[in-house]
Amino acid sequence: MLNIMGKKKKLREVANYREELFKNPQLRQLFLELTLRCNEKCLHCGSSCGDVKSEELSPEQYKAFLTQIKEDFGTQDKMLCITGGEPLLRSDFFDIMSSANELGFNWGMTSNATLIDDSVAKELYNCGMKTISVSIDGLEDTHDAFRRTPGGYKKAMNGIESLIKLGKFKHVQVTTVVTHKNIGQLDELFSIFNEMDLDSWRVINIDPIGRAKQYPDLLLTNEDYVKMFEFIRTKRMMGEPVTYGCSHYLGMEYEREVRDWYFLCTAGTYIASIMANGDITACLDIERRPEFIQGNILKDRFKDVWENKFKEFRRDLSDTCEKCKNCSEANFCHGDAFHTWDFDANTPQVCFKDILF
Repeated sequence: MLNIMGKKKKLREVANYREELFKNPQLRQLFLELTLRCNEKCLHCGSSCGDVKSEELSPEQYKAFLTQIKEDFGTQDKMLCITGGEPLLRSDFFDIMSSANELGFNWGMTSNATLIDDSVAKELYNCGMKTISVSIDGLEDTHDAFRRTPGGYKKAMNGIESLIKLGKFKHVQVTTVVTHKNIGQLDELFSIFNEMDLDSWRVINIDPIGRAKQYPDLLLTNEDYVKMFEFIRTKRMMGEPVTYGCSHYLGMEYEREVRDWYFLCTAGTYIASIMANGDITACLDIERRPEFIQGNILKDRFKDVWENKFKEFRRDLSDTCEKCKNCSEANFCHGDAFHTWDFDANTPQVCFKDILF
């Protein structure tokens, strides 16, 4: 375990750095939500994807936008994060991503992998994909029920094997969303994944956002949270490539113990997102409210939006929350993550005070 005083010193540095980011944001990750369509209907989906009809940008519109991004920001140290829905449902997926690759962008994708086989894996490599994170949310029956997709587990695992077998991607990751229903399966999942040549396993908790709000029985109890973080920390102490995600401030006991970095919500400072219809926002997991739409790439130049808007995301949430103001660690937490903030009640929906610290 890292020294507490050392952690506090580092977290103070992070807090100061955060203030600088508010003044001088640095675009590093650009999320492209290619579609809201999905061949699965996951119970936790933050964007409520599935059999959804929505506007989608054309390959020509994406190419024009990315050409503009290259002109204004360059491609060095920029990562395109491709998501959906299920991105591979787009018949023109490889046209879009080939253009991005030709422009010089590095890109990775999140996918359910049910549409990936050996041939698709080769196409993904040929059009420049560097990284991928595939969702496996429990053992077979649990995964299929959670994603409401019979046979989804086998298809996803076959897709992962095709990616690994090709052996040319920089990073192949599995992400597992931990719920009250599957937390007892972590050890069995570890045994399965440990036999595969994965680069990492990302273990994250279900959050009360999107469709998950309809299923409160899936949310973790206080005991579940502790069990999950202890599981991750124990595996990391053994040298295993298991990590927690970017969400949430974890307190002195677990900060830097379960991931390689300290908590810092970078929505609107490192991260921007383009929704399927071209709307510009910060993080795609943030509640989709009209006031959070910063513009649209079909009528606004992204550079102007990035430099002059996003003000809602370049502030400490804790500044306006009475609960946060009375917390001794508010300067480290800043009100926690934007995507789980209740903007009506002006309070965090996820807070680990009195659970982890």
